Amino acid sequence: MTWVNAELAERFDEIAALLELTDADRHRVRAYERAAEAVRAASADLSELPRAELTAVPGVGRSTADKIAQHLDTGRIDLLEELRARVPEGVRELTRVPGLGPKTAMRLHDELGVDSVEDLRAALDAGRVRELSGLGTKSEERLRAGLDRLGAKDQQRLPVAEAHAVAEALCAALAGRDDVVEVVAAGSLRRLRATVGDVDVLAASETDAAPIHAAFRDLDLVAEVLVAGERKTSVLTRRHLQADLRVVSPQAWGAALVYFTGSKAHNIRIRERAVRRGLTLNEYGLARSDDASLVASRTEADVYAALDLAWIPPTLREDTGEVEAADTTDGRAPTLPRLVEPADLQGDLHGHSDWSGDGKASLPAMLAAADEGGLSYWAVTDHAVGLPMNGIDAEGFARRREAIAAARETTALAVLDGVELNILGEGALDFDDDVLARFDWCVAAIHTQLEQDAATQTERILQAIANPFVNAIGHPTGRRLGQRPGYDLELEAILQACAETGTALELNGSPSRLDLPTDLARRAVDAGVWLTISTDAHATHELANLAWGARYAQRAWVTPEQVLSCQPVERVRQVVAEKRERLA
Repeated sequence: MTWVNAELAERFDEIAALLELTDADRHRVRAYERAAEAVRAASADLSELPRAELTAVPGVGRSTADKIAQHLDTGRIDLLEELRARVPEGVRELTRVPGLGPKTAMRLHDELGVDSVEDLRAALDAGRVRELSGLGTKSEERLRAGLDRLGAKDQQRLPVAEAHAVAEALCAALAGRDDVVEVVAAGSLRRLRATVGDVDVLAASETDAAPIHAAFRDLDLVAEVLVAGERKTSVLTRRHLQADLRVVSPQAWGAALVYFTGSKAHNIRIRERAVRRGLTLNEYGLARSDDASLVASRTEADVYAALDLAWIPPTLREDTGEVEAADTTDGRAPTLPRLVEPADLQGDLHGHSDWSGDGKASLPAMLAAADEGGLSYWAVTDHAVGLPMNGIDAEGFARRREAIAAARETTALAVLDGVELNILGEGALDFDDDVLARFDWCVAAIHTQLEQDAATQTERILQAIANPFVNAIGHPTGRRLGQRPGYDLELEAILQACAETGTALELNGSPSRLDLPTDLARRAVDAGVWLTISTDAHATHELANLAWGARYAQRAWVTPEQVLSCQPVERVRQVVAEKRERLA
């Protein structure tokens, strides 16, 4: 996704959210949500298309095309500006609070004058919220819990996929210059943190850096220049993301890449190692402390090797044991894991078709895309009836089963007849066991009542794990990057139950989720629990989420042997059968 497409999608998302706050018709809200989805799915950079060809983009109609053209031509969309004027900024801020819906936010504003998160805290402390009809002590407790969860939310950071689109555009613009030898995005983006606070662009040049800095400041993507120095340029992009450019000589490239990739904790650890060897390490190179003579700097591998270390993948550079595992002192063999790669994934065990309400592509289209992507199997896990807007009932799944049988005749893929079940408030599932037994693969996930406490959420998931037909827990913490934090869980109990029953935990590769978080995924691996890396794709382009999931899994030291979706489909079927037999 290009940065322009990401920006446009964000605008349509905002229009949909503001329409909902004004109590607009649900169909109109959904139309703009679909517009955002269409723009995200577009393979072309919309800014490069002739305006007359915008309607040729799948999902882009005349009205959407007009608004895209207006934004590209003027930097604004009139409808969005009108909605922003109608909806107070404070109300928009209130909707960030998990569990606080748009209608309640408007009531709090209109009836109590609550105009910010701080105002809401004060109103709760003063007991004013409970005075509103329909809101009592339980509502107070829910809102307080939402405020606590809001504190864990990264408001000033972008999801990594959105930041990647910005960084890719910045790097591509510089890479085309004759005076740039190499250019890459470093920092937390290169380490693939789930969210990114800023982008560090590193370029190598054998000539004067001043023209490169000037070109960077003049890019169309730049909204404001923050720092225009000789060694560093800082800008604010039109995506409201700060980007910093540093230009180094090719000779210093490796040392600079190590330094600016980080993390801070990793850099401290390897600098300490350098000091113990009579060396100093900075962004210019690794040098002897006594005479400042250069030891290594050209490549990262050179720098690490001079410190008696194997090259450490950027995704591991968080000072969580990677330096010790890379140690080659006195000829010892490093113990760094062979990390999972996108190419290791043989199948996808969580995806949707248009049989459920939120699917964007037909079953044959999804299967064709999965086949083209090199997969050997795909599980179609449409939503069950517990989600009224999206779900299918038992009779609907019976009809879909006939469609799957027909599809199997026309594809080399192994097609798993699956379902995404809803873990309801008391841990119950959508269907009885006699219905569940007909599926090849069942994912269970929490979609509602996200505000419940850790003990309650944990018990819901444990109830699902105890079902012999539930094979994986989908997006286990429920987080949405940049939108809501995950709910609290008592993970040890969940890991124990998964290990005992053979139930997998999903690492959801959707860039808006990347759920399990790194620390929880590593604990799952250490506990011997299967992981699945899945796309949660609702459209064909979202099958690319497998790559995001695999690379993010590297941060948890995940190997292919620990991922069920890296195994042949026969092994998947065996794991399913083993759990059913164990819990029969």
